[in-house]
Amino acid sequence: MTTKILVTGGAGFIGSHYVRTLLGPRGDGSVRVTVLDSLTYAGNPANLDPVRGDARFAFVRGDICDAPLVDALVADHDQIVHFAAESHVDRSVLGSAAFVRTNVVGTHTLLEAALRHAPRTFVHISTDEVYGSVEVGTSTETDPLRPSSPYSATKASSDLLALSYHRTHGLDVRVTRCSNNYGTHQYPEKVIPRFVTTLLDGGRVPLYGDGGNTRNWLHVEDHVDAVELVRNGGSPGEIYNIGGGTDLSNKELTALLLDAVGVGWDSVEFVADRKGHDRRYAVDHQKIAALLGYRPRRDFRTSLSETVAWYRANRSWWDPRVTSRPQPL
Repeated sequence: MTTKILVTGGAGFIGSHYVRTLLGPRGDGSVRVTVLDSLTYAGNPANLDPVRGDARFAFVRGDICDAPLVDALVADHDQIVHFAAESHVDRSVLGSAAFVRTNVVGTHTLLEAALRHAPRTFVHISTDEVYGSVEVGTSTETDPLRPSSPYSATKASSDLLALSYHRTHGLDVRVTRCSNNYGTHQYPEKVIPRFVTTLLDGGRVPLYGDGGNTRNWLHVEDHVDAVELVRNGGSPGEIYNIGGGTDLSNKELTALLLDAVGVGWDSVEFVADRKGHDRRYAVDHQKIAALLGYRPRRDFRTSLSETVAWYRANRSWWDPRVTSRPQPL
């Protein structure tokens, strides 16, 4: 039996990895995938080139806030995996309207369509940032939400909205909250690709404050594997934290990136800390480990070196001076 999956934000960093995995050698041969993506600055149709010729793949350029389009697509699919989001904290500090529209209104539009055409499984992809800063220990799925930035506040809002559709209407909603992702095909605004591409260009990279802010790092392929575990084996109304295997301060991460690119600390500029900069995120992923068998498998240092090598070898993907981004077929 074929399962038809609608993947929102499937041309972005994590979404495209998910689609390529679903339709690749490690994927589920029983699925058909439609990507819905508006191709904002962070969505790149080239991310989907490896699957574009697959008969099980379709691409629709569109907005998750477009209710008639979303309704038609959801009606024709069995499951929704919802990656689409505005996700850059710095941009949300400068202006939050787009974050409210996409992350809250867009999620509501999808939920309403899923409810109209129930039963539908709705996997909602969220973030550890909804828990806010954790000075010691780890955040569990039952902890209160204390978002600090407009970005994380809109993600927390969408989480609660999605879960309310399960509790009120019985919709099969499953929420995942991941730690910081890294890997290839990530738009150069997040710290790892921004630092790598800047350093490869001979520039200097900014390190906020004292560099002591700490994050847990999750390889995008481990994240994708976890999402598949939740899609296939998760329970309606449940939240699943997805952690990686490595905690690093931003200063420690910077040191590793400098070494990987082959430059020194003279390429780093310490700058004033940003507003609302959470000191530490850490999630406990024992629930998904115990119930669904998840564990992060990728070694951080090896995978980081592979990621740096990919950006070095694929300048045409990220450098507008080399090539412009292709448009979808």
